[in-house]
Amino acid sequence: MRADRLLSSGALQESAEKCSWRLKTLQQTERLYYSDSFLKTFAAEVTGVRELAGNTGDTVWQISLNHSAFYPTSGGQPFDTGVLRTPDGAETPIEEVEEDEQGAVWHFARTPLAAGAHVEGQIDWQRRFDHMQQHTGQHLLSAVFARELKAGTVSFHLGEKISTIDLTCANLPEHSLERVEQIANEIIAEDRPVTTKYVSAEEAQALLAAGDLRKLPERAGSIRLVDIADCDLNACGGTHVRSTGQIGGLQIRGVEKVSRGVRVEFLCGFRAIRAARANAAILDETGALLSTGAPELPATVARLLAEGKAGAKERQKLREELAVFHAEKLVAEAPLAGGIRVIVREFKDRDRDSVRLLASRTAAAAVSTAVILCANDADPVRVFLARSRDLNFDCGRMLREALAQLGLRGGGSPDMAQGDVPRAMSSTFLDSLSASVRNAAVDKSK
Repeated sequence: MRADRLLSSGALQESAEKCSWRLKTLQQTERLYYSDSFLKTFAAEVTGVRELAGNTGDTVWQISLNHSAFYPTSGGQPFDTGVLRTPDGAETPIEEVEEDEQGAVWHFARTPLAAGAHVEGQIDWQRRFDHMQQHTGQHLLSAVFARELKAGTVSFHLGEKISTIDLTCANLPEHSLERVEQIANEIIAEDRPVTTKYVSAEEAQALLAAGDLRKLPERAGSIRLVDIADCDLNACGGTHVRSTGQIGGLQIRGVEKVSRGVRVEFLCGFRAIRAARANAAILDETGALLSTGAPELPATVARLLAEGKAGAKERQKLREELAVFHAEKLVAEAPLAGGIRVIVREFKDRDRDSVRLLASRTAAAAVSTAVILCANDADPVRVFLARSRDLNFDCGRMLREALAQLGLRGGGSPDMAQGDVPRAMSSTFLDSLSASVRNAAVDKSK
């Protein structure tokens, strides 16, 4: 559920007594998708309507139907969207679907419908079929991982762009991933039938004990099983395609370590095609920028990275040499006064890292030297305070106290400190800080 628009599940329960209810005969909703996942439209009667306050103050209406083809969020598969259409042609968009603890399916809308009204429901088929491809692909992928690598699936998530399964294994070598992907796609190409059936809890337990059932939910009563012929039998209430060929291909996209084992990202069907097309476009664009073909890209990028790293080292060396040279020049231009040399400069054409390096090198270039440099390339400006090691004042404390008088923050070590000051106040602040440095030097000499 989108937290920025609708209430959370917990908030729905807490506000149940505050809801205004308009009910006909609230009952468990008949799930039409259980018998036909390809049902796109259906006729139904409104059995209940309740009004809730959304998180942003707007009104959210929950509509219950006597039967529905809309799938509610469950088992890692997201909800369906679509519309409810009244006989006069008015359409009520359905933004989200959830099931409550009593088995009623609630359809979230921005406008209400009257209890007892007859409607035609139409689901967003593109979204539904995408979910069917990903979910059936997950069953197939989990079955192959379990059979080939003895890696069980502990969770499944179908996201907007990517799907994942979490496996109970320590690692997955690349050759194992390739083998699993190859086998899964071979089964897809064989176009094996995907069917559903219902069994009792006792029958399901017997199938599990015999090794025929991959996973059994903790629930009583009749259990719905999804069967991929000669491949997988698993308890599931989700929507699925009619044959493996309709999965349309499966692509493993990546693997990462998680707390419970390994997470595998994958795509099926039209998602995999869109991702492959997007990747091809990126490769073409990158190749054009680098004037090379896709096969040569890894070597070209490696060479550029190596050149960039070498260039960065050379630039840093030059920055160091320039800072030392400039530091000697600043020291030479600033005579001792009262036993201390205080160097104050503003730089509008240098970045903060360069000015910080210069402050450090200048303070190290001579004794009895305090350095106050300002990087004035942005607003607020960055002020650096540094000192030679023979001086005794604490740069961090001094700068922190000076900034605190203006309601600002900053600080650092006894040798080097920094803080930000609004540009309009920088000149006055530098003068004040310079005076504080001289006073501290005089106090320490007494």
